[in-house]
Amino acid sequence: MKVTPVAGALGAVIDDVDVRDPGGDFDAIYAALLEHQVIFFPQAHLTEPEHLALGARFGTPSIFPVARILGATEPTMTVIADGPESANAADAWHTDVTWTATPPKCALLHMETAPARGGDTLWCSATRAYETLSPAMQEFLAGLTVTHDNEGFIDGVMKKAGEAAESLAEALRRDYPPVSHPLVRTHPETGKRSLVFAARFIRSIDGLTPAESRAVLDLLSSHIADPALHCRWRWTDGDLAIWDERSTLHRAAADHHPQVRVIRRLEIDGDRPYFDPAVVPA
Repeated sequence: MKVTPVAGALGAVIDDVDVRDPGGDFDAIYAALLEHQVIFFPQAHLTEPEHLALGARFGTPSIFPVARILGATEPTMTVIADGPESANAADAWHTDVTWTATPPKCALLHMETAPARGGDTLWCSATRAYETLSPAMQEFLAGLTVTHDNEGFIDGVMKKAGEAAESLAEALRRDYPPVSHPLVRTHPETGKRSLVFAARFIRSIDGLTPAESRAVLDLLSSHIADPALHCRWRWTDGDLAIWDERSTLHRAAADHHPQVRVIRRLEIDGDRPYFDPAVVPA
């Protein structure tokens, strides 16, 4: 198995392994995920059953909240389709579904139809973002919690769900009320610290005034925009990306409209984020 880093902060391409049946290489793949935070398998060309089977190696495949509300009882793929009538709505730094109590552990993204130009996905190391702050700022942030809600997600649902939008929005608010997460989390496997940030889902920093909260969030927004913290993937049909949701942020570049871009995502169940001051990263 060949592992080739793609940027200084995070990311690696993995070659010379059968991702459909990694066998004894799976432990090495998982170790590469923890080390590089996002890993890429060019031209994997997974079918949906193969995608789901691979995801199950990483943990329990998730039932997406909308699918659960609509009655799903088995893990579901989310198909994200951009086109002339459906522009990309994910071009803001985030980690997925932080408006739930237990956001995903990791995600597997498979490109079905790549646009001829544009449509890249970018990842940010939330670990490196924390590590490159001053010690004084690290100490300040590590004691804070943040309220996340799904209003930003519901805005997108209202635009796409048609007649069902109102009832779906009501169910999302009922079943997934606002939740508080630490602004800095401890990774349960590596012990490293990472920022928990999701531009569309963060409402306020608990215990701060609105002006103080906005100032801190604006500072973090500016900080995570530093290209030194990023890697970028130019998609071709059949590519597969797997990333650690606990240590990264991501965004989809909205520069391909009105071209078609269809991508298939599977998320893996995670645990509730926590901060453990007793765990000091090496």
